[in-house]
Amino acid sequence: MCGICGATGLRHATPIVFEGLRRLEYRGYDSAGIATLADGKIERRRAAGKLDNLAALLEREPLSGTTGIGHTRWATHGAPTTGNAHPHGTARVAIVHNGIIENFETLRRELETAGQVFETETDSETIALLVDYHLQRGLSPKEAALATLQRLEGAYAVAMVFAGHEGLIIGACHNAPLAVGYGEHEMFLGSDSLALAPLTRRITYMENGDCAILTPMGAEFIRFDGTPVQRAQQVTTLTAGAIGKDGYRHYMEKELHEHPLVIGQTLQRMVDPATRKVVLPELPFNLADAPRAVMTACGSAFYAGMVGRYWLEEIARLPVDIDVASELRYRNPPLDRHSLGLLISQSGETADTLAALRALRQSDVHILSVLNVEHSSMARESDAVLGTVAGPEISVASTKAFTAQLTVLACLSIAIARARGHLDPLREEELVSALLDMPTRAADALAQNEAVRAMARVVAEARDVLYLGRGSLFPVAMEGALKLKEISYIHAEAYAAGEMKHGPISLIDSSVPIVASAPYTPLFDKTLSNLQEAKARGGRLLVFTDTKGAERVSAIAEQVVVLPHVHDFVTPILQVIPVQMLAYEVAVLKGTDVDQPRNLAKSVTVE
Repeated sequence: MCGICGATGLRHATPIVFEGLRRLEYRGYDSAGIATLADGKIERRRAAGKLDNLAALLEREPLSGTTGIGHTRWATHGAPTTGNAHPHGTARVAIVHNGIIENFETLRRELETAGQVFETETDSETIALLVDYHLQRGLSPKEAALATLQRLEGAYAVAMVFAGHEGLIIGACHNAPLAVGYGEHEMFLGSDSLALAPLTRRITYMENGDCAILTPMGAEFIRFDGTPVQRAQQVTTLTAGAIGKDGYRHYMEKELHEHPLVIGQTLQRMVDPATRKVVLPELPFNLADAPRAVMTACGSAFYAGMVGRYWLEEIARLPVDIDVASELRYRNPPLDRHSLGLLISQSGETADTLAALRALRQSDVHILSVLNVEHSSMARESDAVLGTVAGPEISVASTKAFTAQLTVLACLSIAIARARGHLDPLREEELVSALLDMPTRAADALAQNEAVRAMARVVAEARDVLYLGRGSLFPVAMEGALKLKEISYIHAEAYAAGEMKHGPISLIDSSVPIVASAPYTPLFDKTLSNLQEAKARGGRLLVFTDTKGAERVSAIAEQVVVLPHVHDFVTPILQVIPVQMLAYEVAVLKGTDVDQPRNLAKSVTVE
């Protein structure tokens, strides 16, 4: 959520910064703005709503200058208005800020007592007026920035420009990501490497407590106490082409069609093609020694973890506790020493999951994270990382990252089962073969788009939708309901199919579509009985199954999407693809903003 981009050099800053903000739209936002230095003075342009509104304003009122910072804001303190949009500032300083300043009320009272006048409802303005206060006392920009940073509490990334100091940008971060990019006689600042992809491949990922002093000639890194530090440059493989739509209607549609690719890429990293065995990177602990696993994540990643729990307990016989990250740290569960803390996140910056990681760290738990961003905060703070090779995911609603996470968790379950002596070679070969077949089967599932589109026409007319699944397909139902809520704004709930008769069945009538994941697995007959119960109450059954399942369920279902038959082990990976497709097609029919649904952010970096 929120995005920062900055540029200083010889070129006009505004177009560079604006295009950087375009690349950060995926993070979610409700206002945007840019500030530059024009003839040594700070000029700002801000607009509520989408970047197109800011573009129209810049067309009417251009911004000149070669030093600039920009921001896309996701509102926390204060409504999403032009007045609350970033950059904030005075005649002396302008700032942009991601995160939350937890002690802003205390600082605000101090500043108001000192005569500073606030114009917004935001916590972010506190940073600007505190810097301004120190500048008025005669401190230099660097001194004023450090004095301010030493007072801030919370999670934040911030960028600042100063009147009369052409070429200077100061950036800082604490528990929020910020990256520095290197050009030829120009420097860049961004919330992540996506913002900088077309500008440079040379990146420094700042660490917590770092302050970067940028000029067109380079970067100086210091800690908040002023101590100089060295930070290495890294060459990123990310390119501007990686974040295009490639002719698809939306990023989400493109990313749905990348399921086969990312499953295959992730398997290539985790399976030895010669031996057809799962091979994990060297870990600093022994998986066989863990008495239990504690899993945590947020949103779709949590549902991936729920599937992983079925696998770890059934195949590896490893007891697993799982909580949403926002609850785990406050539940304060008793933890066995040397347990496995297993965390899942696409961005590696999710604030709740990062806080849970730190809470687990205090209990002497081994931290293994499943991440898609290898230079993220969670990656730096984990004992080890298993990477999902999903590439950039731009759509706010996660799709391909989910199947990549499932692929990693499936491989991890096999590895732990083998380490604990619960998997013989023949069984391992059977499970790995099923996984290696998945890229092809995922492509087959995507080929059912016309049948899914027909199903979407039913769902798009509904006010409420019920999703059902059993066993490892219950989390798939939860993922389907979440996707529908996220991007179509239709109310949807997911239940374990056997729980339907314990309450939700009272909601069922002819206006309520029931979306069921019901392949022909050992639990098929149980699920079929639940669907018959729903049918008897007038429910409209929309079923994802396979050829054998279709022979049994077609008689009672209004619509059936027939998927390939796969091994029971990998059915969740296959079944989640069409339920995500269904949500997408419903959203398209309803005309919602598929890639940037209202009120949502891609990387939730505040609690």
